Amino acid sequence: MPPLALCLLATCLLLFPAARIHGGQPTSWFDADTSARVRARLDVSDRHYRQIEPALARLADVHAASFARLDAAARTDRLVALAAFIDRLRDAHADDVVIGSGRTIIGLLDPDPGLAPKEITALADAYGASATVLKRTGSEPLAEVAERFLAAIEAAAAASAPATIIVLGHGLPEEIQSYAIPVERVAAALVAGSRAKAGPTGADSALDLGHLVIICDDCYSADFLTNLGRALERQAAAAGRSVAALPACIAGTSYGRVGRADVAAAFVPHFWKDVIELYYVRRPWPDAITLGGFFDAVDNMMYGYGRVAVVEGGRVVGYRTVDPDAVQDPVVFISLTADEMAELRRLLDLPADAALPRLLDIG
Repeated sequence: MPPLALCLLATCLLLFPAARIHGGQPTSWFDADTSARVRARLDVSDRHYRQIEPALARLADVHAASFARLDAAARTDRLVALAAFIDRLRDAHADDVVIGSGRTIIGLLDPDPGLAPKEITALADAYGASATVLKRTGSEPLAEVAERFLAAIEAAAAASAPATIIVLGHGLPEEIQSYAIPVERVAAALVAGSRAKAGPTGADSALDLGHLVIICDDCYSADFLTNLGRALERQAAAAGRSVAALPACIAGTSYGRVGRADVAAAFVPHFWKDVIELYYVRRPWPDAITLGGFFDAVDNMMYGYGRVAVVEGGRVVGYRTVDPDAVQDPVVFISLTADEMAELRRLLDLPADAALPRLLDIG
């Protein structure tokens, strides 16, 4: 059967012909020529630049007012500096473990009968992690599964042990659609767990969720995780708490993009299927699946959906988009430290007290 979109509509446009889709309509000046000038200044491979280009485009779009004050040369200089900043963060977090020995895995699977717990438990077992996978079976109410999931992630937030939360199914920008869980409820569970970890006298302690990783492979997952980061910061502020660290987050689909799956004997979304191919089917296995594995190997494999390689002289010289609806382009977010946020404000020429989201797209 042909691929099935996990949601009804894709609303995002291509930045440029072979670029990845990491945001809505780009600023008018961040075009193919601007990107080429930045690329020429960076000592990186074409593949590597493909992986960080969308994060640069995202920053240029979100902070368009800051860039508008600059001429073309100064804009290029700023983008080159931001590329170096993103690369330092990628290097710093490349070895962060997502699935590995001693790590707790909490999975939430869509009720669709083709999506089986083994899609998570097999990976967990292979890498020495313990997995609890939640999925509605029989006539169990969806709301009951939702409550068990929220209780599980609250407990993970309250614990000191590292944990990874994996959601596979249907999604919306503000909701885990498969179980009708609003993003605010997910945030509330994590904030409550963090407060419990701080103890009875720690109600005003900083929100620290740095021991968690969240993976969503569903429609609009980059939008959902962006909104989750905002909700976590908003709820912490409402409680008078500062933020020390948010979870690292991995989105199987970019901003405004639907997720897709092959529907046959098993129902596994494309992104997670590639994770299984790279880190379970292929041997030898690495010691652990790391964040770098997602923003490098998995990201590179996903680039082939909806695109074909352009070959000249026996080598790949680029890619051509043939099916925009099949393009997902995953996104990895990391939590910035206070010093990193200060550096980003400086690079963007923002006031020292300018509000910035703690989660940053690093490609």
